[in-house]
Amino acid sequence: MEAKEKVKTEPMLIGTFIGNAKGFGFVEVEGRKDNFFVPEKYTNGAFHMDKVQIALLTDRPGKRQEAQVLRILERGLRRVVGTFEREGDGCGFVIPDNRKLAQDIFVTKDRSRGAVSGHKVVAEITDYGTDRQSPQGKVVEILGHINDPGVDILSIVRGFELPLEFPEKVMNQAMRTAQEVSEADMAGRRDLREIRMVTIDGEDSKDLDDAVSVDFDGERFHLGVHIADVANYVQENSALDREALKRGTSVYLVDRVIPMLPHALSNGICSLNEGQDRLALSCLMTVDVRGEITDYEICESVIRVERRMTYTAVQALLTDGSLVERDENYRKYRTLLPMLRRMEQLSAILRGRRRQRGSVDFDFPECKIRLDRDGHPTEIKASERNTATDIIEDFMLAANETVAQHFYWLDLPFVYRVHDLPDRERIQKLLVFISNFGYYMKSVGKKNAKTGGGEVRPKEIQKLLDRVAGTPEEPMISRLALRSMKPARYSTECTGHFGLACSYYCHFTSPIRRYPDLQIHRIIKDQLRGRLKSEKTAHYRSILPEVANHASETERRADEAERETEKLKKVEYMKDRIGQCFDGVVSGVTGWGVYVELPDTVEGLIHVSRLPGDCFYYNENTYEMVGETTGRTFKLGMPLRVRVEECDPVNRTIDFSLADPVLADPD
Repeated sequence: MEAKEKVKTEPMLIGTFIGNAKGFGFVEVEGRKDNFFVPEKYTNGAFHMDKVQIALLTDRPGKRQEAQVLRILERGLRRVVGTFEREGDGCGFVIPDNRKLAQDIFVTKDRSRGAVSGHKVVAEITDYGTDRQSPQGKVVEILGHINDPGVDILSIVRGFELPLEFPEKVMNQAMRTAQEVSEADMAGRRDLREIRMVTIDGEDSKDLDDAVSVDFDGERFHLGVHIADVANYVQENSALDREALKRGTSVYLVDRVIPMLPHALSNGICSLNEGQDRLALSCLMTVDVRGEITDYEICESVIRVERRMTYTAVQALLTDGSLVERDENYRKYRTLLPMLRRMEQLSAILRGRRRQRGSVDFDFPECKIRLDRDGHPTEIKASERNTATDIIEDFMLAANETVAQHFYWLDLPFVYRVHDLPDRERIQKLLVFISNFGYYMKSVGKKNAKTGGGEVRPKEIQKLLDRVAGTPEEPMISRLALRSMKPARYSTECTGHFGLACSYYCHFTSPIRRYPDLQIHRIIKDQLRGRLKSEKTAHYRSILPEVANHASETERRADEAERETEKLKKVEYMKDRIGQCFDGVVSGVTGWGVYVELPDTVEGLIHVSRLPGDCFYYNENTYEMVGETTGRTFKLGMPLRVRVEECDPVNRTIDFSLADPVLADPD
């Protein structure tokens, strides 16, 4: 066989197959930076997400390393979400929503559950097929017609296997949970109910799990970060706990929130509601005027939030000083204004100290999508950071660092939030690229034989961002710097957080919506109560690695689902604007075209075939699309005026063309 003749003598590898609608695929192998390309004839029947054994094929100069699937070790997908297309005799095919699946799923009439063309369905795969025969399956759920309100998002929910409904046993346990704090609950806790504190969240937030308090004694700030004691109500290995671990995190989709815990808890006894006694874990920090935390205490507490405030109200109070007397927020919250101003002051000090040590501060806006009753997008806008959001972010970061450092030096089992060093090759490309603009970054340590560069410290990246701020090349360099970074993850090893430029970091502040925080709270409570004996410590050491890995996986799944629902609604929004023109900036350049992002965060592609007046090629060294004859370039951050040409809800893509007559017509 041709494949056998090409197989390398290297050891066989095991990895995950990533499919493609065109039939070929890639295999990701843990510990290997680059994935391996698998031509269609060498996939050996592998499906997207299958665990496979591969053999590497002989190198082809200038080409990605190729591989052949030898055997399928474990199937990764059991169910597929897609659109049912009925044939004449009642049987049909499920066309997968996931474009990484190359084949439709054949369904016989007796296994279709009466689905008709246009129904969105969940199909269970019963036979994965062969090179000559389509895979087969059975319809296990009909979600509704493709045009029914909410079915589009529900299809994504099912596609990512996000659990919507809570099992009956979990709901019963949640409903039996006490809805008021009793005297017995408060026994042995620090009583902080006389301390003035507030919650600051978005207008729509209902699960309020963090409250803040700040005082100043003339020399030092006294910062309190008070987090809902969810672990008091969710006991380890209970039905509630097992379900929370399975979910890993709350998922915030465009039209709904899929909570980690039932609303009876997350919006009830675990929510730090205004004027109600609540159990908490408090991190009480003493901060000097330079932003150094000179002393701290972590304790179980009982608190009472004085006011539930919103980012909008706090921002208005702190920034609209000239109009404050006439402002409704002022009349409502004026007694809290002195504390809010102290919060603003302390926030700026903490942020300045973080920046001084080199914390990397990317400021790319997120988007807010408003829907009507039928789920159609009516408005998309970028949500910018402001003073109020900075206050909460800075205080939560301070508490997370303090708790992580405390438990690191206790040498106890723990779950840390870690962020590894950037990829050296990407950093080296960034260094070469910014040198064209006269910028540089210092590297330290031993030079790498392959990339030629040493390690770049986070402070150098922040210095670069500061230098390019306000320049025409700022968007371009900021995006490339961000792309050089690795994603953060959970780990039982405290290896530091590169982006925050700190040695110790964890997630302590959101136990309602993140399982690692809930797990950390249990460890903290056991340590405070003297229960971390050898048996308990051994128990945590045995379970925490899997908790960390699973939390990282569910976090990635949630992020992907959130992005997909946003992309879907952005396509739907722009479909009503086909033919209209908008101003944007180049957000990405690839071999197949130029991506342009509009001010509201909508992104679309100008395909290379739509670039007028020349034949264009991608220069990967300069991240530019270059015209062969004219030398005209399209590069990151470049402003462009575009016209909306096509919107594809199935592939969730938007196609643009150039609308600027000067750029569109070189003559």
